[in-house]
Amino acid sequence: MKILVAEDDRDIAALIAHYLHKQGWEAHVVAAGDEALAWARQHPVDLVVLDVMLPGLSGLEVCRALRGDTSTEAIPIIMVTARADETDRILGLDIGADDYLSKPFSPNELVARVRALMRRAKRADASAPTLTFGPIVMDLASHTVADSGREVKLTAKEFLLLQYLLEHRGRVLSRDLLLGDVWGYRYTGGTRTVDVHVRRLREKLPALVEALVTVKQFGYKLADNEERGNVRT
Repeated sequence: MKILVAEDDRDIAALIAHYLHKQGWEAHVVAAGDEALAWARQHPVDLVVLDVMLPGLSGLEVCRALRGDTSTEAIPIIMVTARADETDRILGLDIGADDYLSKPFSPNELVARVRALMRRAKRADASAPTLTFGPIVMDLASHTVADSGREVKLTAKEFLLLQYLLEHRGRVLSRDLLLGDVWGYRYTGGTRTVDVHVRRLREKLPALVEALVTVKQFGYKLADNEERGNVRT
């Protein structure tokens, strides 16, 4: 697995790269935002570890640019920052980051998050079913989503969240349950990240605006309507 690490602190970058290498993964380190963007566009990258405070282009600008480029829009992104402000974390998730870590953090936690994100991003195989809900068609084998025949680009976490919602339609799902099952570990960033991802799904897939109901102070429920959705194998 090839991981791009964008971090301008040499000691932190070296520590991250060391722990990634211990897992048998390749890590290419850059120290500036424009370097990170150029590398991701010119080389195959499986995941990006992206510091927010980078010289040149900021991590947020790089994230936005990656998500706006068809060649890089699906790359999983973990953002890292020394700023604990929730506003920064939500902004990072809002523009397309799949995960967020605040410094100082344990390198082992970063490795766990990388592993969980990649495991879930690749868990679909050729025998996986196609999930449908009204005009939404989700092909787990090809990792694609279409709305009325139009392909819709989702980030890795958006895709996994949509899959989980479709597979558990009709059930009231707490934010904590979604964090544990979709994010794959005890997420320390707070349940607000679920709300951000749900909002992005509603924006990208209009059929979910009314069907994906907010259960006040608890979580979400996707309507169970066999006339609108079904599962094909």
